[in-house]
Amino acid sequence: MNKSLFNEFDPITAKAWKLKIQSDLKGVDYNDALIWNSIEGIDVKPFYHNDDQNEFNNNCNTKAAQWNICQAVYVMDVEPANAKAINALQRGAESIKFILPSKNISIEALLQNIDVVTTPIHFKMNFLSKEFTNSINQLALKYNGSFYVQTDIIGNLAKSGNWYSNYEDDHHSLNAIIMSTSALKSSISIDVALYQNAGATIIQQLAYAIAHTNEYLNNFGDKIQDSITFNVSVGSNYFFEIAKLRALRLLWKTLASEYYDHIPNCHINVVPSKRNKTIYDYNTNMLRSTTECMSAILGGANTITNLPYDAIYHKDNEFGERIARNQLLVLKHESYFNKVNNPAEGSYYIETLTQQFAEKSLELFKNIEKSGGFLKQLIEGTIQRKIKESDANEKQQFTSGKIVLLGTNKYPNLDDKMSDDLELYPFSKSKTRKTLIEPIIEKRLAETVEQERLKKE
Repeated sequence: MNKSLFNEFDPITAKAWKLKIQSDLKGVDYNDALIWNSIEGIDVKPFYHNDDQNEFNNNCNTKAAQWNICQAVYVMDVEPANAKAINALQRGAESIKFILPSKNISIEALLQNIDVVTTPIHFKMNFLSKEFTNSINQLALKYNGSFYVQTDIIGNLAKSGNWYSNYEDDHHSLNAIIMSTSALKSSISIDVALYQNAGATIIQQLAYAIAHTNEYLNNFGDKIQDSITFNVSVGSNYFFEIAKLRALRLLWKTLASEYYDHIPNCHINVVPSKRNKTIYDYNTNMLRSTTECMSAILGGANTITNLPYDAIYHKDNEFGERIARNQLLVLKHESYFNKVNNPAEGSYYIETLTQQFAEKSLELFKNIEKSGGFLKQLIEGTIQRKIKESDANEKQQFTSGKIVLLGTNKYPNLDDKMSDDLELYPFSKSKTRKTLIEPIIEKRLAETVEQERLKKE
């Protein structure tokens, strides 16, 4: 057959589609009925058309098929932490993130019997130490391992309200780490997850991410030759979160081009958000984290660490972690989410969202820079105030029912009791202590509702 099956149909323009929709609405206003105004300031249309698009280019450089399943391991004692990591790798994990609370840890013992040549290892240290980081670098040289060290002195300031030591010492230590850790895949990380879990909008998350990064680039410039690692949390707005990660890569490329002739890659680590997780009807957390992991994959995350369904109220446990890991295994090996590199590319909706997020975030970033930069606004409290405003707006929408958490503010099971099942305190904590700045506090949407229900049990 030489003729196309569709030659008999004339192309339909976006204008023609809109006229047809307006006709079918029979006088109802098109904008009121079909345009959704998101809290990010994005007007979501009922349809997207090729007429509205610029020529598509793969500027995001996403590789959605190339992602690793990661298992987080908190290291209180080396021997059980090593055993737990090995067990996770045997059960499907492809990389490990060790969370290190102190320096009194033997990294060589921690990595014993782990194939570090084929297994990427991430180290999240709750302290700042040039010597300790150098010891990891030496092992990377010795074993030719793919090691990522997550060092973020500004992120620590934002979260805790204090530097590790002070501004000068922290920057001096970070400079020494950068200059002496050439074998690491990454030595600097950006904690974007903090902003998301505290209530920042997507536009704010992206703008703060690159403004945060720009503080390091302003100080260290092209001394940073390895990848920057972005630690990102994703929420349950499926398409928006896909576009968020794609926009982050675009913004990194735009920012890095001002400092580098050859733009290094960024490494995106993703974990599902805590913000929409609940203690009541907790099994719905699995549904939320599944779609969030799907967004992370399609958005081009490099490493995904799933959040166990009971993470906000249970201590680490084998069952919750196994279920979380199995969610990723199903997505990768049974749902074939490792087969197509750029499934979102060319989608009119996602491409439009990506461009809108990137443009609006870049505009906010420029305003931050005009006002003295991210660190200055953080110290002055401007960043905290803006996040609080966004948090309050989102909570108001949750209270009014515009944002729905099934089992919490819609269709709650009032017979569900949780007071005897809480191993961890699931609510935001505000410690009374002296801090240099006001810390950014992570808060879940359901906290107030849950606290009221717990009182009545």
